[in-house]
Amino acid sequence: MQSHHQFSIASATTVVRLGEILGALSHALDLTEGQPNGHCVRCCWLGMQVAQVLDLTPTQLSDLYFTLLLKDLGCSSNAARICALYLTDDIRFKRDFKLVDSSARQGLEFLLNHTASQSGLVQRLRAVSNVLKNSDDIVGEVMQVRCDRGAEIARMMRFSEDVAEAIAGLDEHWDGGGRPAGLRGVEIPLYSRIALLAQVVDVFMAELGVDAAIAELKTRSGHWFDPDLVPVFIELLLRPDFEAEFNDPELEALVFASEPAHTGRVVDEDYLDEIASAFAQVIDAKSPFTHGHSERVAQYTDSICAEMGYSTERRRWMARAALLHDIGKLGISNTILDKPGSLTDTEFDLIKLHPVMSKEILSRVSVFQDMAVTAAAHHERLDGKGYPDGMSAEDLTRDMRILTVADIFDALTADRPYRPAMPLEKALSIMDDMVGCAIDIDCYAALQDAIAKS
Repeated sequence: MQSHHQFSIASATTVVRLGEILGALSHALDLTEGQPNGHCVRCCWLGMQVAQVLDLTPTQLSDLYFTLLLKDLGCSSNAARICALYLTDDIRFKRDFKLVDSSARQGLEFLLNHTASQSGLVQRLRAVSNVLKNSDDIVGEVMQVRCDRGAEIARMMRFSEDVAEAIAGLDEHWDGGGRPAGLRGVEIPLYSRIALLAQVVDVFMAELGVDAAIAELKTRSGHWFDPDLVPVFIELLLRPDFEAEFNDPELEALVFASEPAHTGRVVDEDYLDEIASAFAQVIDAKSPFTHGHSERVAQYTDSICAEMGYSTERRRWMARAALLHDIGKLGISNTILDKPGSLTDTEFDLIKLHPVMSKEILSRVSVFQDMAVTAAAHHERLDGKGYPDGMSAEDLTRDMRILTVADIFDALTADRPYRPAMPLEKALSIMDDMVGCAIDIDCYAALQDAIAKS
């Protein structure tokens, strides 16, 4: 029996399903991994189909469900390191890596095709040599960071230790050749084993089709995969109606409405705050230059709102918008985010897509839909020269103007790839010149008042 929990937002009663919230936000994780839209949701559907033949309790089914949806929670934490070590586009690297098995031949081909491919010959040879020489340590480091961070964020969102450990064990292999702990056989959590199988099936379905997915399951059975689970997945893929169900436009709605999506979990205002804070950690882990950015913007936003007389309820809403305003940056390569020099026109055009992606992702979440437009407007200007929509002053709400001031202030006073953090006086001097053309005078005055009080 489904349990629809209710809570109030801005004096409106809203039905909230945890599966819908986190499933919608999982689209941001797909961006980071370079996967087609809905990858985590499809993995959830695949894994839960298989779970129907396993003897799992309702609690175990719920834990498996959220392991599948959130398997990539730690994916942003190694993006900058991949970019630095392999001198490559982290998103393309991650996308293509999911098609590689553990054979030496495929590994070497992947390495040669994805290491410093846009660099000069000398730099490329140096990078390839370094990766070959230190491959075990490098792969171990990259996987460890991802797995540890994913488990940590799952705990932040109140999930059980079983879910956290399953996310940490996603890259373990049945034969002990996986990472980061080299677990073997049934030492690997069941949820991890199911999630890895579901991931590979979805990746190969998207790239090469069902026959290729089945062939890959057979090839990796007993090596990567639990040999007892492989036949269950193959039986699923051979169902006459499988491809029609898998490609059904309503699949996501079915996943979000299923019983495990909300069993035993009440989503209230406090929990929504924790979810927003947890995803802010995912966002800010993408680049060392954005570490803590979303949380600081939320703090500055709240201070401005307090100075401007916002209600406690509205301040809470604004803080969530600030925490999630940059979620679209998960879809931008670190070759751009961390570039120390000036961006090319093409690169800047890509940067300008991140608020568009933020809006698209937040609009998927019923309880965040009304903040999606506000969050996406943090690079708009009063003079209409901002992005992505070039909104005019008349179109910019006070909420948008507050978030813009908070975002600019943190951008100036934090380290960036191309310059160190500015002293407070210099940052305020720059913002003085932006009043009236880029930022709102009243919102900026409220920020100054808040700074003076602190």
